[in-house]
Amino acid sequence: MNKLFIEGIPVKGKTVFVRNDFNVPLDKSGKITDDTRIVASLKTLNYLIDNGAKIVCASHLGRPKGEKKPEFSLEPVSVRLSDLLKTKIIFTGETIGKDIEKSKAKLKEGEILLLENLRFFKDETKNGEELASELSKGIDIFVNDAFGTSHRSHSSIAKITEFVKISAAGFLLKKEIDYLGKAVIDPPENYIAIMGGAKVSDKIPILKNLLLKAKSILIGGAMAYTFLKAKGINVGNSLVEDEHIDTCLEILDIATKKGIKILLPIDHITATKIQPDVTICMTKPEEDIQDTMMGLDIGMNTVRLFCDEIEKAELIVWNGPMGVFEVELFSGGTTEVAKAVANSKAITIIGGGDSIAAINKLGLADKITHISTGGGAALEFLSGKKLPGIESLSEVK
Repeated sequence: MNKLFIEGIPVKGKTVFVRNDFNVPLDKSGKITDDTRIVASLKTLNYLIDNGAKIVCASHLGRPKGEKKPEFSLEPVSVRLSDLLKTKIIFTGETIGKDIEKSKAKLKEGEILLLENLRFFKDETKNGEELASELSKGIDIFVNDAFGTSHRSHSSIAKITEFVKISAAGFLLKKEIDYLGKAVIDPPENYIAIMGGAKVSDKIPILKNLLLKAKSILIGGAMAYTFLKAKGINVGNSLVEDEHIDTCLEILDIATKKGIKILLPIDHITATKIQPDVTICMTKPEEDIQDTMMGLDIGMNTVRLFCDEIEKAELIVWNGPMGVFEVELFSGGTTEVAKAVANSKAITIIGGGDSIAAINKLGLADKITHISTGGGAALEFLSGKKLPGIESLSEVK
């Protein structure tokens, strides 16, 4: 990693602005229902506390669309962060202005000031100079620890680095770059990617980049049915993106020419609709799906095919479920793949909400090498794109 990392920079007595990802889910009463992202921020914050920095934290939450809406306040985050760090968090309900400048100036070493929701300002998502300038006032060092938003050119992610002399990565951001970089920069020979989810359109850039890196690509989920239809296989009433059939054919053709193995489902669990009590039908290997039925999960023959390939891997990247995982009837394929990935001897990297949910539900998270905190950001990184939140950091001289 050729970007500056916070561990190599003297921070004692310095005012450090940390861009966190505290975009946590809240219930109707404003209670945090999952604090994973807050917990993920602790290593950087504890490092700064222990080394005598004066800390200003900032994040977005939800989509208030440039308006100050109480339901999107970061106040619940300040309470939870205080509990986790076992220290007082200063929260005034403001983001910029003279009062915030005074609060920054009063900070003592090891103290934390949490700013109010950045997206209460329209300038934030426009990468506006005015907001970036205000946020940078009194700041000595900028630290990006919000990988999940690093694919966005936002004021607090990219533009602010133009106003602060030193811009560095936090521990969380560095970990993401280090592990995802294994799949992008110099992967081992037996690198396999497992791609799932509903739409092939969401994964086209990463699939094309995988054709430069991976040895095998395992495709499940609804996105597999566009590939199967492209091969002339009857997929019944399954979800298909007809406008991307030619792209799927192109990907399959390139893979064949390069000797890259693309594995598609050979059997399926099908039903007429997605319901927890619906009657299901299991197809035989290579059997067409009936016209009235939808493919909603991979069958057991496909599970065995995929698991055999997973067992050979040195590096595995998995993004997206193998079926409609949220419905128990159609969760078996994802569950079995999750077990195979967790039990693999390979370096394992998982991104995407449903894939992570499967690993967490099965209690296998501690067996995964790296669970990515950034869905869209991880996909763009793995697609070979440059992320503004990383590119804008200071270079190591």
